This record gives sequence, structure tokens and C-alpha cells, in this order.
Amino acid sequence: MKEYERKQLLERIGRDGATVGASIPETIDLQGEVFELSSFVFETKRQEEIPPDQLERVEAVKKRLRAERQERRHRLEHDDIDREAGERLANTIVGIDRALNALESLGTTDLSGEAQAAETADQKRWITFLKKALGHDADDSGPGAQVR
Repeated sequence: MKEYERKQLLERIGRDGATVGASIPETIDLQGEVFELSSFVFETKRQEEIPPDQLERVEAVKKRLRAERQERRHRLEHDDIDREAGERLANTIVGIDRALNALESLGTTDLSGEAQAAETADQKRWITFLKKALGHDADDSGPGAQVR
């Protein structure tokens, strides 16, 4: 894979909206064990609240998914792979992110607080984008900034 292709894939998996429209993998190899990820996420999300006896398992799965994501990202960044293998890795990483997002959102009850936090985050991303697009650095764009 060419270096610019690798950079594109790494940028794609790091993008804020990367999981929009992404699918959770049906199965995934987690440290040598085939895991039914899609059905686990679906069954867990179906419950209104995680029962205390399942909470430890959900946390363990999230931990394993984070470790697997890191390992796959490292392979994408450093291994000598072709473009097709890189695409597969990137798609799986985005699917893992989607699963993690679904599992992290369990038990959330403050919808108005979440909506406000999401709106604030969107505004910050928009401002950062505009600063970059207009060529302003974060340090020189406030009141009293010198004109170049």
C-alpha cells in the first residue's frame, strides 16, 4: 500500500463521523476467539438497563474491543499490507467503534444533557474547521490578534 493510501485510511478511522452508516461486524476475532459481536450488541442494547450480573461481562467485552481496535490500528499504521487488506482493517475498526459507541451509550438517561453536549461539540468542531479553512491558528484568532 502506498503511504498516502495508508494516511487516508488512518484519517478515515479517526474522523468524528466515521461510524455514521457503518455496520457492526457480525463476528470478530478477539485475541484468537471468534466473538458474535453484532448479536451481543443487539441483545445488550435491547435491555433497558444492564443487569448487575451482566455488567462485568459488558465491561470486559468493551475492554477487549478497545484492545483489538488498538492492535488493528497499529497493524494498519505499521504493517506491510496491500490496499485491500488496509480497507478491510479500516472497515473493521470503524465497526468496532460503532459497537463501542452502542455499548457506551447504555444506561444513559440525561437526553437533554447529551443533546446539549453534542451541540457544543458540533460547534467546537465547526469553529476548528473554519479556523483551519481560513488559515487562522488557534493562538492568533482572538480579539487583539495582529494582522499579518
